[in-house]
Amino acid sequence: MKDTRTTNILLLIIVIPLIFYLLKILSFIFIPLIFSMFIALLFLPLMRWLNKKKVPKPISLFIVILIIAGVLKIGGELIQLSSKEIIATETHLYEKTESKLVTLIISIEEFFGIDRVQGENVLVHYFQKDNIIKKFGTTIDFIGDTLSMTLMTAFFVILLLAESFNFQKLLNNTILRQKYSSVKVFMKIEKEIIKFIKVKFILSFFTGVGFSLACLFFDVSFPIFWGLLAFAINFVQLIGSVISVVLLSLFAFVELDPTGILLFFILTIIAIQVLMGGVLEPVFMGQSFSINIITILVMLMFWGYIWGVPGLIMSIPITVFIKIILEQFPKTKIIASLISGSDQKINLK
Repeated sequence: MKDTRTTNILLLIIVIPLIFYLLKILSFIFIPLIFSMFIALLFLPLMRWLNKKKVPKPISLFIVILIIAGVLKIGGELIQLSSKEIIATETHLYEKTESKLVTLIISIEEFFGIDRVQGENVLVHYFQKDNIIKKFGTTIDFIGDTLSMTLMTAFFVILLLAESFNFQKLLNNTILRQKYSSVKVFMKIEKEIIKFIKVKFILSFFTGVGFSLACLFFDVSFPIFWGLLAFAINFVQLIGSVISVVLLSLFAFVELDPTGILLFFILTIIAIQVLMGGVLEPVFMGQSFSINIITILVMLMFWGYIWGVPGLIMSIPITVFIKIILEQFPKTKIIASLISGSDQKINLK
């Protein structure tokens, strides 16, 4: 028995790194698949309700596809509107940005004693043309990868909702052997993931609205763009809120004079993030949903390393899924308690 246990531990040590290596290598498949699972969970209650109303499954799928298409259409219109806004003031913005950057860079050069060839353009010196072209090419590749993953995600969502792939049966045949247990766990996972996504979506929406209104009030350009950015990046737990505040503060430095107005603007957007993320989010999520801050940081770094930006977005839902699974076995309940930061039995309501 002792030798068998040692062998199992050694196999586990070998298999776990191999699994994560495959997750990284095959990210082009796993990222759309995991994204689609979370999206499908959102629409499963609607599919069940339509099924109770005796609506045929093809029609139910068509209704869901229409809803998704409508959301994408609204998002596309907003992006197009913000793009037109940016393009309309491109020249004025470039001149203003160049002036502020040159002043800032010269101040840094004087402070650190950096020598530069006299008469050479500051921006040309620090932002080489080759680097700009390389970054532009990288951006095109990123857009292409994002588009292909979006199409794959949509395809997987349709398959999941059509029950071509049954996640509940997979749980029953692999991790959880008892049928009742698998149904119970699946419903718990569905409830908690939907709760997380709903709360995150609503709070991110109001964060974006708050940023847009702050930009309008303080006369900062591109309020729609900054609202969309704050909404999208807020799905990255902890890091997203910091990035949105820093980026908008830097842009406001270019737009506004460095006076009390700039300070009040920065304090306003910080207050919006603190209210949404620090006050309202814990209230709506509830204490039963809490995850240890150390666990959040570790999972953000881990899944961010494996899957990049999609990994940062999905890290918390994946952690919730892992925690619920670990709660089902007596030997792993202590790990679930460590994840939630509680030494008591977790009760996900």
